[in-house]
Amino acid sequence: MADDVSALIKDLAGADAGKRAAAAERLAQLGPDAAAAAVPLVEACRADDDGLRESVVAALEELGPPPAAAIARLTVLVGDENPLAGYWAATLLGRSGEAAADAVAALAACVGSEADASVRQRAAWALGQIGPSAASARAVLEKAAGDADPRLARLAAEALAAIG
Repeated sequence: MADDVSALIKDLAGADAGKRAAAAERLAQLGPDAAAAAVPLVEACRADDDGLRESVVAALEELGPPPAAAIARLTVLVGDENPLAGYWAATLLGRSGEAAADAVAALAACVGSEADASVRQRAAWALGQIGPSAASARAVLEKAAGDADPRLARLAAEALAAIG
C-alpha cells in the first residue's frame, strides 16, 4: 500500500495532467490509507485545472488526520496565498487535534489576518479541535468572536469553549 501511495504522490506532482487526475482519484478511493499524501494533495489545490482540483478535494475529504510528519509543512501552508490550499491545510491540522499544537501560532495569525473568510473560519475551527493546547490563541479568538462574519464569530466562540 505504501508503495502505491508513493507512486501516486509522484504522479500527482508530475507534468502529465491525465496522470495527475488519475492519481488524485485513486488517492480519494484509498481514503485514510492515503494519509502520506496529505501535503502533496494540499499543494495540488493550487492547480489551474478545475477537474484536478475537484479530485484533489475529494481525496482530502476522505483523508482523515495527516501523519505527524506533515504537521510542520501544513502549518506553513495555512498561510498560502491560494485560499483552497490554506483551507485544507487548516482542515488537516484541525483533524490532527492536539497533535497540531505546534500550529497554534500560525492558525491564530490566520484567524486575525485579512485572509479569505473561509480560511479564517477553518483556522478558528482548527484551534477548537486542538483544544486546551490552543490557549495562547484566546485573545485572537475573543476578537474573532465579535467579528461581523457570523460564521467566524460562531466558530471562534466554539473554539473558546473547547479551549476552556
